[in-house]
Amino acid sequence: MASTGMQIFGFVLALLGIMGAMVATLLPNWKVSADVGSNIITAISQMQGLWMDCTWYSTGMFSCTLKYSVLSLPAYLQTARTTMVLCCVLAAMGLCLASLGLKCTRWGGGRRSKRHAAIASGGCFVAAGFLCLVPASWFTNEVITNFLDSSVPESNKFEPGGAVYVAFVSAGFLFVGGSIFCMSCSGKRHGPQDLVLLPPPDKLLLQQQQQQLLQQQQELQHQYCSLSPLDNKTGYSLQDYV
Repeated sequence: MASTGMQIFGFVLALLGIMGAMVATLLPNWKVSADVGSNIITAISQMQGLWMDCTWYSTGMFSCTLKYSVLSLPAYLQTARTTMVLCCVLAAMGLCLASLGLKCTRWGGGRRSKRHAAIASGGCFVAAGFLCLVPASWFTNEVITNFLDSSVPESNKFEPGGAVYVAFVSAGFLFVGGSIFCMSCSGKRHGPQDLVLLPPPDKLLLQQQQQQLLQQQQELQHQYCSLSPLDNKTGYSLQDYV
């Protein structure tokens, strides 16, 4: 029961991780304009994401521009796009395998099959967490390096946005969820490896009674056949009195 509870807990963490990774992939605020120097009194706030750049004006207007050209993007941004998409795909695959490997479910085959599915799902979650951690770390490093560069004008300095923190948290959820799934099925298992489907108790009792009646009939038939011809006489014969 403890192992089943840990699996459910790991499944919930992995589900939160994949939801966070998808949200972080779509959010446009991977980096936001830093409020330093003359930018404190500016009327424009800029945000840049993996797929679009957005600008927020003090008048309340909000405009976004999609990044259509892939080759014109820097290397860290192209890597972040690719790895985040792969992270979401791999985490979704792990989620499907985890639903088959849960011990509290009836689908997924026998115990050995469920064990293999759970370990495979844990590997998918751990790999997805790694793919989510790499772009978040690289993106953060590039933003901080650009911010500390004195040759960059203050109007072009950015700081990490909320999407980066969501990606870090999602990576942690995926790592923990995957580790739980891998550890919940590790070690030697005693008993049969596959589940044995038994009939309902009423049907099983009826089958046992039928087998007992059949055995009794066979025993009576055997005893009747083993009797001598004299024992089988049911009437009187004239020769008995001569």
